[in-house]
Amino acid sequence: MSSHSLIELHQLTKTFGLQFALREVSATIERGVTTALLGANGSGKTTLLRILTALSSPTKGKVLIGGWSLPKEANRVRAQIGFVGHLPLVYEELSAEENLAFFGGLYGVAKDDLAQRVPALLDRVGLGKRARDRAGTFSRGMLQRLSLARCMAHDPAILLLDEPYTGLDARGMAMLDGLLHEWRAAGKTIVITLHDIAHAAQVAQRALILRAGRLAADVPEGEMGRLPEVFAEVSA
Repeated sequence: MSSHSLIELHQLTKTFGLQFALREVSATIERGVTTALLGANGSGKTTLLRILTALSSPTKGKVLIGGWSLPKEANRVRAQIGFVGHLPLVYEELSAEENLAFFGGLYGVAKDDLAQRVPALLDRVGLGKRARDRAGTFSRGMLQRLSLARCMAHDPAILLLDEPYTGLDARGMAMLDGLLHEWRAAGKTIVITLHDIAHAAQVAQRALILRAGRLAADVPEGEMGRLPEVFAEVSA
């Protein structure tokens, strides 16, 4: 592995019965790079993210994150990852601040650190005034904001974001744009799926495009300005 590599995929294949979700996908994701994972519905994006989070295991191939192998060393890898999926993954009976304290505690974050981190995170996602409100009373957009705060409760090095703009209004989208900028400046490694290709070209430094489970294109930073054109070509 390169000293700059953080995530390596080697001939990654995932099947569900006789159906292929991923077919021999190989790629390296560098440390500190924001990578957009793109493709039509059913192209394998969510399946790939679930494998990276150790929520699913590959049928064949190898996954290395920070030199650790998945799924064998999943416990070591999970501590390095913050994940936002299609579901908020928060407890509706708990308040916003209780949710963050709970998830931070799961990852061993000290109570004194959480006492400072939780209010700061809730303020950053615009939920500071709702910190003590039960998550079950939140709108879809507010739950998405809480999910974004949750994924940062343990200050992970890697952020895996599956359509994180879902449910956010214009202000929420601007907030998330700002978070992505801050995370990138802090050296976080980000893998994000998006449907908006033009937006992906703005927030990511690189793009991997999947088609029918295969890696159809790897667009480097210097060519991101052509991303909509490349996406149209490989998706035709």
